Amino acid sequence: MGRWTAFKPRGHFSYTSQTIKKQWARLHAADCVPLPDDADILEAWTLFHNGYFEEACQLGLALDGAGTTVANKATCVYATLLEPNEPERLCLLQSACERATAHTLSTPEDPNAHYLLAYALSRYSRGISVAQALAQGLGSRIKNALETAIALQPRHADAHFALGAFHADIIDKVGPLIGNMTYGAKRETSLQLFQSGFALHPHSPFGLVEYAAALLMLEGDTQHAQATKLYRQAAALKPLDAHHYLKISLAKNGVPG
Repeated sequence: MGRWTAFKPRGHFSYTSQTIKKQWARLHAADCVPLPDDADILEAWTLFHNGYFEEACQLGLALDGAGTTVANKATCVYATLLEPNEPERLCLLQSACERATAHTLSTPEDPNAHYLLAYALSRYSRGISVAQALAQGLGSRIKNALETAIALQPRHADAHFALGAFHADIIDKVGPLIGNMTYGAKRETSLQLFQSGFALHPHSPFGLVEYAAALLMLEGDTQHAQATKLYRQAAALKPLDAHHYLKISLAKNGVPG
């Protein structure tokens, strides 16, 4: 794999290992990652929040199991939001899927091991055909991983948003009848999961963008005005870090991510 495309504007965020501690609760309100005791892991997360995704991934991988969460988060965010080459994107997501799968087995009590497995699988499935995704059983794996993450950490807002998006996406792809019979996907469940997520994290750019996309998948053009309103709400937010910056940039263009 080649060098990763740099986050721009580079240097826009300048957290240090000390200043990031003061913002940790805000930065991780949606995924409940605990503040690391290990200085190297904290440094990897500092690199991630500043937009140095490749460096964060490399440092996380060098720390073996302890750095898997930040390495996988950096890979997924980069692949989804910055990598311009589709084959390279899929390759990166595959590697994250493999690491996350191993992580769920070695650390089954970590909700973010399961959440990031679902994140990697869902973004990978978007890059292949529906038939391929169904044949590989990705839908069931995504759903199980997200439900496990929520069971382990009920305050994991991002997992609620992602599972709500999953239900909407399944219904959009295969229809409500087959979606319900095969995956238990329901419109009402999707909407309830989003409301649960917003109760935990009402100003999440991820949640707002995913909810807008879900409404369009579930209701079509009748929700165009509401989706536009949600995108505008996300676009008006002040980014806390590079990941937020990229999500908010998508919202400004009305693009789900």
